Amino acid sequence: MAPESPSRRTFLTAALTTAAAPLIFPAGAAQAAPETSAAGGGPVDRELKALLREIDPKRIEANVRTLAAFGTRHTLSSQDDPKRGIGAARDWLFAELNRYAATAGGRLTVELQSYIQQPDPRIPVPTKITNVLGTLRGSGAGKRTYVVAGHYDSRASDVMDAVSDAPGADDDASGVAVVLELARIMSKRPIEATVIFAAVAGEEQGLHGSRHLARQLKAAGADVQGMFTNDIVGSSTADDGSRDPRTVRLFAEGVPTSETPEQANIRRSVGGENDSATRQLARYVRAVAGEDVTGMNVRVIHRRDRYLRGGDHIPFLELGFPAARFTEPNEDFAHQHQDVRVQDGKQYGDLPEFCDFDYIARVAKVNLATLWSLAQAPGTPTGVGILTQALTNDTELVWQRGQETDLAGYEILWRETTDTWWTHVVPVGDVTRATVKRSKDNVFFGVRAVDRSGRHSPVAFPLPVR
Repeated sequence: MAPESPSRRTFLTAALTTAAAPLIFPAGAAQAAPETSAAGGGPVDRELKALLREIDPKRIEANVRTLAAFGTRHTLSSQDDPKRGIGAARDWLFAELNRYAATAGGRLTVELQSYIQQPDPRIPVPTKITNVLGTLRGSGAGKRTYVVAGHYDSRASDVMDAVSDAPGADDDASGVAVVLELARIMSKRPIEATVIFAAVAGEEQGLHGSRHLARQLKAAGADVQGMFTNDIVGSSTADDGSRDPRTVRLFAEGVPTSETPEQANIRRSVGGENDSATRQLARYVRAVAGEDVTGMNVRVIHRRDRYLRGGDHIPFLELGFPAARFTEPNEDFAHQHQDVRVQDGKQYGDLPEFCDFDYIARVAKVNLATLWSLAQAPGTPTGVGILTQALTNDTELVWQRGQETDLAGYEILWRETTDTWWTHVVPVGDVTRATVKRSKDNVFFGVRAVDRSGRHSPVAFPLPVR
């Protein structure tokens, strides 16, 4: 018998859990209630189901074909030709997002975020880089923000060739089409947290657009609790012709890119290599956007990116933001980073004809379920720690209370140190401290918030506190 999918594995009920290892509830805490949700974001509400039905493969196809029809979108291509080059693509994206904003009741604002990139190994002269951004403002307190991105620049075989056709259908009109579809659908409804829909430029020349966006958000003090790039999500067919139309890879680093020496010492002491904020984000995606919700298998890959490659999530990781990359299950390298040509009877080039638009629509569903769940649920708990003042076989956890007006309380989770997915959970009520009669030396613990509708936040991994 095949092992049960973690996205389907239900937690032990609180009654069973407390019988095996009872919680010592702090004074005033609510009594434990039976836990019925799966390992992640809580119930799938009717509104999310309705949103998922709105994703339109034909609209996604039209957007991919429109972007490919600009001929090339190379970062060094024309910025003022109305029909060809990155400038024409930029202007079309700006107009398209403004069309969505016109029916969003003031919730969605659109901007061109431009700057001059000075010469770099792949930028020979000072060059304007422009990100096209749609910001859906949240109604909740604080600056909690999520970012979903795709890059709209493209390239041919020679990364410095700004003249030849580089349609970039899969890499990365497919990712931009996902972002556009999410902006179109999500902007119709109010949300609690802010979501930024970003079509970034300069990716092929060195991740320039996303690095500028990440720095701007850091400087503004934005509380970016999750960033996803959709890069090469256009095809379910591998180079050998095999198809996997129900899987999307999610690359999620373990050891944080931004880790300081002091943080590394703590991580090594507690064994937290598999519990970075990005890994918790990936677990959340598996739970709220997996097979039961979207019909897709979210295959979490425990590394930052593929060999010899990088994506727009990396600048966010460098600044300490949780970030991960969605990519199709098996790539066909004849249809990315290639001149459009026929060689030995084989068609090369990143053309729309090699895209699977129904597949892109399913990837969009994974993104939509994730972003909607994150934006409507409470934020990830902060200040989460394990008290370590004394030797004891009990575990005492503390955290800070969130600002959400509909916050119902918190849940403590744990799993064996050899497990990837959280396996046990128990609610502890609207408190900021709880003790578990289970040794912190033997299992990994986490804390998540839950609102009155049953939506869960991602899990926060505790650090030792004396």
